[in-house]
Formats: sequence, structure tokens, C-alpha cells
Amino acid sequence: MKNIKIKTKGKYEVVDITSEVEEQVKHLDEGIVIVYTPHATGAIILNENYDPNIGKDIVEALDKIIPEGKWMHDAVDDNGAAHIKAAIIGPSETVIVKEGKLQLGTWQNICFCDFDGPRERTIYVKVIKG
Repeated sequence: MKNIKIKTKGKYEVVDITSEVEEQVKHLDEGIVIVYTPHATGAIILNENYDPNIGKDIVEALDKIIPEGKWMHDAVDDNGAAHIKAAIIGPSETVIVKEGKLQLGTWQNICFCDFDGPRERTIYVKVIKG
């Protein structure tokens, strides 16, 4: 298992980690890769990142559904919305690998979503031969 370390710069950020994951699977003939983050206020998504506005749109949509400052957990460390967003999106994605390439759709990338930055974050990458 390998890990990727990233430092986010803002409170909300969507970071494309596709190239880092590709590096981990380039020698794999066939199998799967699991991309997982152990952070309760972060998530992993598969989505477009060609247009950077997609990440902003995702953050804005989640803010409309899950607004800041109205959750019981805010009394503890003022990040209740971040926990809820991360729980809904989820901490992991699994991608099929064939001939050393991620089998992503034309517009799909693997991204880490930070809902409570800026922070240093870890993403684990587990490659399973198949």
C-alpha cells in the first residue's frame, strides 16, 4: 500500500490526484485500485476535473444542501457540516486497472475533497492484482 500526501490551501478544496494514482498502477497488468482517505472531513470522488468549475460547483451544491453553522457538532469544533458532507460523499473509490491504465471515463478523474481545510491530508492507494 502506498500513500499520497497533499496540503490543501482553502477551507473547501477539490484536488485532482489522478496522476499520483496512475503512477501507482502503471506496472499492473490487470486488477483494481482502491483510493481511500482516513479523514472524517474529507472524501474521494470520481468526476470531471477538466473544467475547474466542477469542483467549485460540487462545493457550492453541498453548501446549499448542508449549510454551515447549524449542527450540534459545531459546539465541539465548528465543523459539523464538513463531517456530514464527507459522510455523504464517502471516503473511497475503486477503479479497474487494465494494462497499467485506470479505466476511467473520458471526463473522469480521481479527486480528494477537503471540507475542513487547509490541512495536510493523506490518501491511501491499495493496488490489488487480478
